Amino acid sequence: PLSPEAVPTCCWAPLAEPESPERLLERLLARLAGDPTAPHGHGCGADLLLDDIVLTHSLFLPTEQFLHQLHQHFMTALTIPSPPCWKEGEAMHRKRAVLVILLHFLETYKGILQEEEKAGKVIKDLYLLIMKDSSLYRKLEDEILKLHQLVETVELKVTDESQPPSKQVKPLFRHFRRIDSCLQTRVAFRGSDEIFCRVYMPDHSYVTIRSRLSASVQDILASVTEKLQYSDEQPTREEALILVAVASSGEKSVLQPNEECVFTTLGINSHLFACTKDTFPSLVPLPDEIQVSPGDTEIHRVEAEDVANHLTAFHWELFRCVHELEFVDYVFHGERGRRETANLELLLQRCSEVQHWVATEVLLCESLGKRAHLLKKFIKIAAVCKQNQDMLTFYAVVIGLNNAPVSRLRLTWEKLPGKFKNLFRKFENLTDPCRNHKSYREVLSRMKPPVIPFVPLILKDLTFLHEASKTLVDGLVNIEKLHSVAEKVRTIRKCRSRPLCLEMESSPQQLQTKAYVRQFQVIDNQNLLFELSHKLESNSQ
Repeated sequence: PLSPEAVPTCCWAPLAEPESPERLLERLLARLAGDPTAPHGHGCGADLLLDDIVLTHSLFLPTEQFLHQLHQHFMTALTIPSPPCWKEGEAMHRKRAVLVILLHFLETYKGILQEEEKAGKVIKDLYLLIMKDSSLYRKLEDEILKLHQLVETVELKVTDESQPPSKQVKPLFRHFRRIDSCLQTRVAFRGSDEIFCRVYMPDHSYVTIRSRLSASVQDILASVTEKLQYSDEQPTREEALILVAVASSGEKSVLQPNEECVFTTLGINSHLFACTKDTFPSLVPLPDEIQVSPGDTEIHRVEAEDVANHLTAFHWELFRCVHELEFVDYVFHGERGRRETANLELLLQRCSEVQHWVATEVLLCESLGKRAHLLKKFIKIAAVCKQNQDMLTFYAVVIGLNNAPVSRLRLTWEKLPGKFKNLFRKFENLTDPCRNHKSYREVLSRMKPPVIPFVPLILKDLTFLHEASKTLVDGLVNIEKLHSVAEKVRTIRKCRSRPLCLEMESSPQQLQTKAYVRQFQVIDNQNLLFELSHKLESNSQ
């Protein structure tokens, strides 16, 4: 069977006519089993259709139901005698087709199956059925071995089995700033991961709770209430608590009890507060985390190329952590039910953080000459990131320099050498959204992997596909829409089809730069950024 990376991008042969969600899998099986002499035993375009359906089936059929259908089709192929409409040998072709779909499903889903207990149980039942079928061993030995390896790799858990081993508790991004943990290679978050997080009170005291990443607001409040009961400083609370996200700008958002996965949806400098309805009006943001002190910040002491390379390396780690299905789930979650998209949300948060980092560093620099030098350094960083094919960081830096509090600094921009003004003008043209980001798309199309694309644009494209047409039309699946969505996912897959290789020293200075890049302190309050801008140049436009 083909691995997801090997799926061809041509020869797409759509079904002759639309199908209902219930019959679509049957049609796929028939096509996969249709021509045993074709490569991999598939009919024309079957590999691509298989990948389309595995990537997008959850938009019209819950994963558990999809797997139940697959299980049922294998059971039918085991029936003796075979259904009268089947040709001789078709039962074996059908079994093989089921095996091909299951293998491709496992290859695609991998680690996220650990979060789907019910789906995992169906897979395990089907796996045991296949392993007991001795007729398959003689003809499909390689596929059976591959199946066994995959089931072992994804570590499927079944609910009634022994408890899974306890997991290491992870500090989540910016709630704890530990240099040793920030230097470690990032690994993907899963909903069942346990994290530490601070939840603040109206007086800015806080409790540290241990929680699942996917915990509901109700669960978080239960943990907070339990902590407060054992605190000498807190009075006994009779009134129910509510959970509120408070941004650095003072904007407040009350989270509903049934909301889940809220930790990764917080803004850069937003924090969770627990309060009563009576104390809600008194909530104010925490004091600014950035202490403005005399002297140059770290950005003035490091080389632009080193910063750019460490940014690319870190963002590649974050990009690799995002499962390709998170892109689909992020856009289509209202249609197919919420699955955790924590890694994608953290990558988007980081993109926003880089934009605000650029503005923060420029606006905290009081010297006009040094400020102009910083503009030059950031343009250099953008240039190196573009050279690294890290378009996410490239875009974030350019957007940061175009942030109004920075772009209005006329005296600062005037001191920029002409060469860098022209270079930045080219960068602005490249990031221009005109004609559906034509300039950027042309540049991206010429890049070979590894590439870090500008992820927000991928989500914009998926959102357009989602809103432009219905997934189900008169109860039948819109195959063309599924194919378009899957094609977009395959572009992400292609970007990551080769490893990133950047040559960087491991000297103490480089480790310091690495630590700096991985834990920025930024101002994300636009009003505060404008205040700083006007203090620097009050009359600039």
